[in-house]
Amino acid sequence: MHRQPARAMLIDLDGVLRRWDPEVPATVERTYGLEPGTLLATAMAWELLRPAVAGEITDAEWMYLVASRLPLPEAEAKAAVTEWQRHRGTVDPEALAFVREVRAAGLPVGLATNATDVLRGDLDLLALTDEFDVIVSSWEMKIHKPAPEYFERGCAALGVEAPWVLFVDDDDRAVRGARAQKLPAFRWSGPGDLPYLRKALAIAA
Repeated sequence: MHRQPARAMLIDLDGVLRRWDPEVPATVERTYGLEPGTLLATAMAWELLRPAVAGEITDAEWMYLVASRLPLPEAEAKAAVTEWQRHRGTVDPEALAFVREVRAAGLPVGLATNATDVLRGDLDLLALTDEFDVIVSSWEMKIHKPAPEYFERGCAALGVEAPWVLFVDDDDRAVRGARAQKLPAFRWSGPGDLPYLRKALAIAA
């Protein structure tokens, strides 16, 4: 971590600000007779996920490909994916309170996420749209974490140079990528990390 306090923050969405209930896909899998973990494992297969977050295909096209790989008749596979995708996650209240705390201290905050084209709708649904100074979406930029240009453009959007932008993410690859671009980066493991992050931003608890 940079010895001087950071002057801005980029923070991830999924796994940090947004939580997913594992019981939702588990229930769908039980309903349709799928092996536990099938939905997430299929969707996260890199050859399907990468074009979805790189802005090459839409979220709907991604989910169509996921359904096509499920060991179910076509109609059942589509129904299972549709049922699973109705759940759009929930906001971690402590992480959101921290974002508000940072902005209240006068420091800009950007949402930095590998996302699909449904991101803006999800942010509206979760009442998160107005919680950030900038939104750095991989789908919109056609560049995804941990590509160097992703971090360069994120810092540029904030108007703050990389060594002064605290990057918070739950993914090791993203954290390593940010550090390679000179951002002080921290791997999020939960709200227990907040005291350390406040110190990194020189924000009093």
